[in-house]
Amino acid sequence: MSDSQTNSADESLMALAAEARQRAYAPYSRYQVGAAVRTPDGSVYVGCNVENASYGLTVCAERVAVFSAVAAGHTRVTQVAIMTPSRGAPCGACRQVLLEFGGADLLILLADPEGGLRERRLADLLPEAFGPDDLRAANS
Repeated sequence: MSDSQTNSADESLMALAAEARQRAYAPYSRYQVGAAVRTPDGSVYVGCNVENASYGLTVCAERVAVFSAVAAGHTRVTQVAIMTPSRGAPCGACRQVLLEFGGADLLILLADPEGGLRERRLADLLPEAFGPDDLRAANS
């Protein structure tokens, strides 16, 4: 998919991701990221990246947002907006978490503060993914 036209729901989700980005704790990389996920009932949960001097303990914005949704009782997300300085795509760990809770057809909006936008499906970012359906098939 190429750059896209947004609707008001997309714009709202991106605005929440931008707001969350302002709260990112990124003293080491200075790469602030905000994310917002929408669940099937329309609820929205946000997250920001939280770095740590022990880099392995750093958590990405996308996972914070998904885990917040799960903590509130949701096990599916239908859309995610990610706001970075450069319209950056999710890391591999985040892609795998998004697969678990959103599936390969999950719509991902990649935005930057200057209004740039790319729209992708998770399947495009994580081809030939191994996910929950593979485990269910192996255990049946």
